[in-house]
Amino acid sequence: MRNTIIYTITIVMLVSCRQKQEEPQGPRQVSGIYPQLAYYNNEGECGTGAVVPWAGRLWVITYGPHLPHGSSDKLYEITPNLEQIVREESIGGTPANRMIHKESGQLFIGPYAIDEQRNVKVIPYSEMQGRHTGNARHLFHPEEMIYYGTMEEGFYEVDVNSLKVTELYKDGNNSSGRKVEHDDTDVNPVNATLPGAHGKGLYSGQGVMVYSNNGEATPEAQQKFDVEAGSLSEWDGKNWKVVRRNQFVEITGPGGIYGNANPETDPIWATGWDHKSLLLGVRNPETGWDFYRLPKASHSYDGAHGWNTEWPRIRDIGTEGNPEYLMTMHGMFWRFPEDFSAQHSAGIRPRSAYLKVIGDFTRWNDQLVFGCDDSAQKEFLNKRKQKGNIEGPGQSNSNLWFTTPEKPDQLGPATASGAVWLNDELKAGEYSEPFLFSGWEKRCAWIQNAGKNTVGFSFEIDKNGNGDFSPLKTVELVPGSSRFVDFSENEVGEWVRIRVNKATKATVSFNYTDIDGRKTSVAKLFDGIATIDDNEVLGGLLYGLGNNRRALGVSSLKIENGVTSETGYYELDENLKLVSKDDLETNNFIGEKFTIPENVVQIDNSSVLVVDDKGRRWRLPLGDNAYKSLTDAAELRICREVATERDLFNCAGTFYELPAENADGFAKIRPVSSHSFRINDYASYRGMLVLTGLDGDIKAGDHIVRSDDGKAAVWVGVIDDLWEMGKPIGHGGPWKKSAVKADRPSDPYLIGFYDKRSLEISHDNKEPVSFKIEVEPIGHGPWMLYKEVNIQPGETYNYEFPSNFQSRWIRFVANKECTATAWLEYK
Repeated sequence: MRNTIIYTITIVMLVSCRQKQEEPQGPRQVSGIYPQLAYYNNEGECGTGAVVPWAGRLWVITYGPHLPHGSSDKLYEITPNLEQIVREESIGGTPANRMIHKESGQLFIGPYAIDEQRNVKVIPYSEMQGRHTGNARHLFHPEEMIYYGTMEEGFYEVDVNSLKVTELYKDGNNSSGRKVEHDDTDVNPVNATLPGAHGKGLYSGQGVMVYSNNGEATPEAQQKFDVEAGSLSEWDGKNWKVVRRNQFVEITGPGGIYGNANPETDPIWATGWDHKSLLLGVRNPETGWDFYRLPKASHSYDGAHGWNTEWPRIRDIGTEGNPEYLMTMHGMFWRFPEDFSAQHSAGIRPRSAYLKVIGDFTRWNDQLVFGCDDSAQKEFLNKRKQKGNIEGPGQSNSNLWFTTPEKPDQLGPATASGAVWLNDELKAGEYSEPFLFSGWEKRCAWIQNAGKNTVGFSFEIDKNGNGDFSPLKTVELVPGSSRFVDFSENEVGEWVRIRVNKATKATVSFNYTDIDGRKTSVAKLFDGIATIDDNEVLGGLLYGLGNNRRALGVSSLKIENGVTSETGYYELDENLKLVSKDDLETNNFIGEKFTIPENVVQIDNSSVLVVDDKGRRWRLPLGDNAYKSLTDAAELRICREVATERDLFNCAGTFYELPAENADGFAKIRPVSSHSFRINDYASYRGMLVLTGLDGDIKAGDHIVRSDDGKAAVWVGVIDDLWEMGKPIGHGGPWKKSAVKADRPSDPYLIGFYDKRSLEISHDNKEPVSFKIEVEPIGHGPWMLYKEVNIQPGETYNYEFPSNFQSRWIRFVANKECTATAWLEYK
């Protein structure tokens, strides 16, 4: 008996040990991306509409671009062990709505109602058509009904128990309408006929349902970013009222996804923007709406059509009993106060800048989970000659991004800018809207008086965020003049506003600088990428495959001592295995459609010259001299879309964020990081950023995937890893021993987002030459005089820019014909 017991225990121990040894280590992740969690569809885009923890699982919906009757998109259920379950109830569409209805114990997400036992019910599009963009608690029967809103202004009320749908206003995709039962009477619902297009947010409280849209459905809006677009509107149960004619997106309150706990008194928040700056609105039940302005970190979200913004949010990411609100808006993570109102408006602070396109986010299992919009097959209007005729990915796909709760403080510098007035006609005594004044150590403003009067511009600050403004300083400008205004660390307050004492036409832009603590050295996670002087490089052209192959095609190349040769065709799969494939057809397709274009930029001895699709000229700093020959030989990818509707521009040793042309393109380019790498190609795949151009001797590692035969390799990470590649540096200028015409401005040269900036100016004229140093702080605003210097023959003018100086572009104007150099160093 004893021997039997011992034998049994031994067997159990052996089996237990074997199970432990053979137990899988869990899904592989790279920089917070789990490749096997990626989702695909058969549409032109595969964005993440909502990400919600519920009933012990994480629920995710995806959307295609314009599918009011359903699509191939899915409802996903993610287990705590990161198993992805595709729900068979999925009907797709273009949904981005989510609300938890406490009374009935259901999550409403897209066209689905999910109870606490994870049972899913579906509201078919035949009953509630449209691109579902938001939910709100019912104004009159919140325990029994909820509201749905669509992107084309369809509004419905839904019984939370029976899921019976009552159509209140006809969805714009339905031109005929249909008869429905409403108040016991058959009626033919009408359109809401609100200005703007491309609905985004929906929320209720204070006796109204508030709705936002952020675009305009006109041909002009598809090309321009600064035309009238969007609106914020509210409905009292009978009538609509347009609150403001600007582009608005998120509408929420302190109750967030549940709706406000005290709907009669709790504030309602709304975020938006125009061509000047961000907008933040708050509704008070007694006084109505108040509006504030904030600076933009990124302009890649602009565009009057509204397509470039994927559902910015304000969400509670805190723990139970400890609320913590995170706001995403125009490429910035913001700390948002839970008690924000017109009477308590203090506490909004920038956290850090990001590059991902985020549709929704939440806290789940002690991590932040961001649902992203990564790879759109259609690429929409985002075309430019610097990309060549490159194709989009063969199939749209996106993924979740898992990070620590601290990650929103750890990405890019929060340097940002925004205007309160931009070539605006102003009346005497007119005030600007309040502009955020706290959160940056270095602050400046640029003022231009384009009117006919000498005008006093009076700055006032609200020190405590209670609406009580006090004088700060007054700047007087004569007609046609401009001024750089420096704010000291002792000039503090939550909000600043400006008043003019006489009628004029004026521009006032605030430019704020974050302290960039990054080093110029590269982080270890990039170990293995070939440097500019490596003679043996594993390169390759990249293409996300279509037809549900769900792999990344790699047409592998070896570059040795300047000679390029093909080494085969490989595919990167969801398990991050790089496998050789016998597929000549796909390899040839990649070689034909993804060839790196030639002569799309010009690198000369002073700078990088870019001529955009509108014929505008821009100059960017130089890096290592070796980049010129490699760029001329079309060995380095210059431009490619790696996040939906915006590009990554990699030129002369610097990565830049580049907005689409309809968001003003190169005028709003932003440097991300500088490097000395020989990157051959880059692409988005399953939410990752994939690079080719690796050291020929590199071994596989956390971020390096190498084929078993050693002939192909890629680097894998996430686009926001690029912030760790090294802070932006460079050198150059618009002139280097250049023939200069009198009174003719140089090309614009990028100066924004760099630090430790120095300038040298010299000329060969035998007489003194006066040089105007002009800046353009906005990107689409007026040029302003910063200073004018008189330089003697044989003299070199040297200047160190102050640390709080911030402007996007700089240029120079000489008053006499000469050969001149204007040289800038960014360290």
